[in-house]
Amino acid sequence: MKALIIDDERLARKELATLLAGHGGVEVVGEAANADEAETAILTLRPDLLFLDVNMPGRNGFDLLEALDHVPHVIFVTAYDEHALKAFQVNALDYLMKPIDPDRLAGAIDKLPQRSATDTPTRDMLRTEDQIFLKDGEKCWFVTLKDVRLFESEGNYVRVRFEDHKPLVLRSLNNLEKKLDPHAFFRANRKFIVNLRWVERIEPWFNGGLMVKLKSKDRNGEPEQVEVSRRQASRFKELLSL
Repeated sequence: MKALIIDDERLARKELATLLAGHGGVEVVGEAANADEAETAILTLRPDLLFLDVNMPGRNGFDLLEALDHVPHVIFVTAYDEHALKAFQVNALDYLMKPIDPDRLAGAIDKLPQRSATDTPTRDMLRTEDQIFLKDGEKCWFVTLKDVRLFESEGNYVRVRFEDHKPLVLRSLNNLEKKLDPHAFFRANRKFIVNLRWVERIEPWFNGGLMVKLKSKDRNGEPEQVEVSRRQASRFKELLSL
C-alpha cells in the first residue's frame, strides 16, 4: 500500500518513515511539508494512505481533505489531542500522538483494509466504494459513495444526502456529475443526481416522465421520491433494462 507522509516537521517525517520501513505492506512513496505540497503529491503519486499532521502552516489537515475529490485512507499523526474526536467523526483509520509509539503504529496499520493485486484505484472517476470527505461548518465526515442516496443542487452548492445528514458543499451539480460513475449515479433532472442502488421502484409520471421511489424515508415515513424528467426518462429506462 502506497503511503504519503504529510508533516511540516522534517524530523517527524524522517522518524515516521524509519518506523514504516519495518512494515512490508506499506511503501512510503513521498513526503510533503504542507497542504499545498501534499495536494500536488496526491495527484501525481496517487497514494492509498495518508499519514497526516493536523496543525500545519497555512491550511491544516482537515482543510486539505476538504480540497480532495478522492480521499485516500487517513491516519492522523499529531502532537495535539484536541482534534482526536473530530478525526474519528470523519472516520479516520486512527489518530497517533507524537512521539509515535511503534506498537500503536502497528495497530493502526493493522486496520488497513486488504486489497487485491488488481484493485488499483483511479482518480479519473469516483466509484461507489470510494470515500469522499465532506465539511460543512465545523462538522466533517468521511462518506463512502454507496451510502449517498442523493445529490441535490442548490445554486452553486450541492446538498449531499446520506443517513440523516445533508451537508452543503461548494460544488456545482454539473461538475460533480462528471466525476461520478454514470452506471451508478443518474442525473434525474436539473436538480437531482440519484444513486441507483437506492432505487426501490419506478412509477409512470406526467408528460412521459417517471417517479423514482427510494428505499429511504422522508420525515413523514413515506419513501423519498425524485421525478425523472421526460428528457431523461428514456435514458433511465435504457440504463436499467436488460
